[in-house]
Amino acid sequence: MKDGPIRRGIKRIALLRYTIDLVLTRLLLKARGEPRYRLKGSCTGCGRCCESPVIAVSRPVFSLRSLRWLTLTWHRLVNGFEHTGEDRRHKLLVFRCTHYDPATKQCDSYDSRPGMCRDYPRNLVYEALPEFLPECGFSAVYKKGEALRQALQRSNLSPEKYEELVRKLHLRE
Repeated sequence: MKDGPIRRGIKRIALLRYTIDLVLTRLLLKARGEPRYRLKGSCTGCGRCCESPVIAVSRPVFSLRSLRWLTLTWHRLVNGFEHTGEDRRHKLLVFRCTHYDPATKQCDSYDSRPGMCRDYPRNLVYEALPEFLPECGFSAVYKKGEALRQALQRSNLSPEKYEELVRKLHLRE
C-alpha cells in the first residue's frame, strides 16, 4: 500500500512526536543509569521484525474499548498495521504490516516508516531482559557482564547451567 500526500504528512507529524517522546524518554532513562545493555551485531535482513510488529500498550488502552479502538485505528490508518492478535497477559497488540512484502523482505514505505520501526532494535536495550527474534543478527550485551560472568564461574554451576545463564542474562561479549 503506497502512501498518499496526506498520509505522508500525518506520518511526518507522528514521527516528529515519536522522536521528541523518544529523546525525552531516553534522557530520563539515562538519568536513572540506563541503558544496561549495549547493542551488538547487525541486521541479517530476515524481515521477521517487520512481519508481525508487536506494540506494548498500557492497561487502559488495552482494556477500554474507546482507547483501544483509537489505538488500532491510528496504527491501521497511519502506519498500515492490521491488527491480527494480542497477548492479554503482557498487554501486547500484534499486527501485520501492510507495507512489508514477504517475497522481497522489503518495506514499500521505508523512508516514511513509523518511529518504532526506525528505532528497532535499539529500543530493546532499555528492556529489563531484552529478547530478540531467533533469526535476528542483533543481540544485547550487559555492560557490567564481565563481573557477573566471573561470579558465575566461581559458583558451583554445571557447565550447562552456566551457559544458560550467560545466554539468558546477555553476558556474552
